[in-house]
Amino acid sequence: MKRLVILGAAVAGLTGIAAHAEVSDAVIKNAFAPYEKSTPTAPGYQPGMRITAKNVDALEGILDPFTFRYVKKGWFEIPTTPTFSLPQHPNYIEATRKSAGKVKLSPEGMLVDFDAGRPFPQEPDAKDPQAGLKLMWNFQRSINAGDSETINPFWWTFRNTKTGQSERQIRFDWHFLNWKHRTIFDPKPDITPNPGQIFRSISATVLEPFDLANTQLLIWRYENDLQRDDGWLYLGFQRRVRRLAVGQITDAFLGTDAMIEDFEGYNGRLSDYTWTYKGTQNVLMPYEKHNELPELDVEPKGDADGFRFVKFGGQGNCFPQVTWQLRKSYIIEGKPKDPNHPLSRRVIYMDSESATLPIVTQYDRKGQPWKYFPICKSHADHHLAKNKGVGVAIDDCALFFDEQAMHCTTLQFKSYVNPQENPPSIFTVQKMRATGR
Repeated sequence: MKRLVILGAAVAGLTGIAAHAEVSDAVIKNAFAPYEKSTPTAPGYQPGMRITAKNVDALEGILDPFTFRYVKKGWFEIPTTPTFSLPQHPNYIEATRKSAGKVKLSPEGMLVDFDAGRPFPQEPDAKDPQAGLKLMWNFQRSINAGDSETINPFWWTFRNTKTGQSERQIRFDWHFLNWKHRTIFDPKPDITPNPGQIFRSISATVLEPFDLANTQLLIWRYENDLQRDDGWLYLGFQRRVRRLAVGQITDAFLGTDAMIEDFEGYNGRLSDYTWTYKGTQNVLMPYEKHNELPELDVEPKGDADGFRFVKFGGQGNCFPQVTWQLRKSYIIEGKPKDPNHPLSRRVIYMDSESATLPIVTQYDRKGQPWKYFPICKSHADHHLAKNKGVGVAIDDCALFFDEQAMHCTTLQFKSYVNPQENPPSIFTVQKMRATGR
C-alpha cells in the first residue's frame, strides 16, 4: 500500500501500557465516538464519489490491497457515502468505563481483572508488543452480535467467479449466545448455571437442500482462551453427533469457501495466533444503511418482516452491492502458530468504533494472496424495525472469495438481535440429538 496514514498512536493521554493506568472520559469518548467532532478525510476522496477502475489509482492509500486489486481489474465498483457513527449500546460503554484501567494481560496473554465492556479502550501503542493481541481481545469481547442474535433466513450461494454460474445454495438457521460479560439482555452479567465456564456458543442448522437438511453445528468457546473450543457436528444422513477434530476448523465448511475459523471475521482462539498491530489508517469499509440502499435483492418467500437481502453483482455476481465509507481502522496481522495451518497470515482491518472486523484478507502458506472476506455492516436504526436502538453494528451480508480458485460463496441474511429466540437449551448436544431424530 502506497500510503500508511498513522492517525493517533501518540495522542496525548490516550495511550498507556501500565496495568492500572487511569482511563479518562476523553479516552472513552475517543473510543466510542471517534467521529463526534470530525470525520476521516483523504486526498482525492469525496464522500458520494463512485470508485471505479478509472479513478482507483489515486485512492490506493484508503483501500486494502485486495479491494484495490479487484476494483482495478474492473470486477466491481464502490459507491461511497459520508461517514456516520454506529452508536454502541450505553450499557456496554458504561461497563467499559467501569473496567477500563484495571484490565491487563497475564504472561500467557489472557485477560485479568476483566468484568465486561471493551477491555482496552485506549488507542493502540505501536511500541507495545501486545497491542495487536489487545485489539483482538476488544473484538473477542465486543458486542458484534449483541448478547444474543438470530440469523434466519441465511443463504450461502456457491458461485463460479469466472462465469457467474450459481452452483449450489445452502439455507441455514443460525443462533449466537454470550453466556458471560453480558451488558444488553437479562440475565446480566452471566447466564447461570454455567459449570463449564462457556463464554460464547454458536448453533447452526441446515434447512435446505434436502441432502444436507438437519445437518447441525454447535461450538462452545470457553472463558479460558487456552482451553480448546468444543465443537460437534450432526450429519443428517448419518443420524449421529460426532465431535469435531481440532483440524476441522480449518477445513472447507460444507464445501464452501469458508473455514469454521473464518466465521464473523475470526472464530478461533486468540492464543492460536501471534497478533501484531501494524498501524492506524483511514480505510474504506462496507458500512451502510440497509433501508437506504439504492437496490436490494429478493424478499425471501414468506418472510414476516418483508425483508429484502443485499444484492450481489460485479464479476461472477460475487461482490456485495452496498455503499462504503471512510472509517478509522486498526490494521492487525495474525500469524498462525501451527505450522500445518493452511494460512501463512491473515490481515485484519478492524473498525475502531465498533471493534468489529469488516475486512479480512488471507494469504496462503507461500505468502500469496488467497481469500477475501468483507462483512457488510448496517446501522441498526436503518435495518429491521425491531433492531432499532440495539446499539450494535448489524451484520448485513458477507463474502468468502477464493481468488486463486476464482470461486466465491456469497452470504445473504437477516440478522435480529434478540434474547427470545436464543435460550441456553438450544446450545446443547442433547438438543442436536433430539432434533436430529
